[in-house]
Amino acid sequence: MNRKNMATKKINGEIADLSMFIDKILNCDCVEGMKKMPSNSVDLVIADPPYNLSSGSKIVCEGNKKIQGMGGEWKKTMENWDTYSLDDYLVFTKKWLNEAKRILKPTGSIWIFGTYHNIGLINYISQLSGLEIINEIVWYKDNAFPNLAARRLTASHETILWEHNCPKKRQYKFNYEYSKNGDFSYDNLKTPGKQMRTVWSIPNNKEKWELEFGKHPTQKPARLIERIIKLSTDENDIVVSPFCGSGTDCVVSKMLNRHFVGFEIDSGFCKLAETRISNSIVRLV
Repeated sequence: MNRKNMATKKINGEIADLSMFIDKILNCDCVEGMKKMPSNSVDLVIADPPYNLSSGSKIVCEGNKKIQGMGGEWKKTMENWDTYSLDDYLVFTKKWLNEAKRILKPTGSIWIFGTYHNIGLINYISQLSGLEIINEIVWYKDNAFPNLAARRLTASHETILWEHNCPKKRQYKFNYEYSKNGDFSYDNLKTPGKQMRTVWSIPNNKEKWELEFGKHPTQKPARLIERIIKLSTDENDIVVSPFCGSGTDCVVSKMLNRHFVGFEIDSGFCKLAETRISNSIVRLV
């Protein structure tokens, strides 16, 4: 797609030129960034918002403490960007989700990551906003981190909501052929030649190239993002990553010949994402 042919529309009385955003990582709040984008202009939003985990944890493990069965030292990180009151988190979710919905084409869709801490709220707000949930995906991680407190079951999955914004017409893209006959040999729950189910077994470990220049605390494996992009877009489509982090969504988009737009409030992670993108080569299946 030629950047000169990108949509140019008026947003809040000002001209919004989509070409200003394409194939860039922008160091800003995603709500403010998306407000400047034209409506109905992108094909896919992959959102990995804060799960609001940090505020609820009482477990403290020092970096020099060795945990049996863990094979080394570790330290739990409390992230400021992942700490909200319930009311603030509801307002925050409504703001970014409404903007994501606005910029999405009728043929587009949104994929949202979460856990039991936040996914119910996101589900609720999505439906209030007029978004229809296509599927709820269980991302099963057979190499999940153990429960250190030994007071509950070991969390071994995350939830992904697949949504779209045209419930009556249901025009969203879905690559059914890929979902049925793609190469998913790494997923021991996917039967070749059979329809893809809503439980995906994808290890959370990253390949060496994914961590070559640095990492993010909640970085998703490229193979997982590859699957989402291939299911929901065609080549030259535009993928938006509102919570860009280390840029995996954008890196994989580039590798798969899609355009990307990334928003990230942390300047350090912006630089990491840009470095990863500038050094990316085709390594995916």
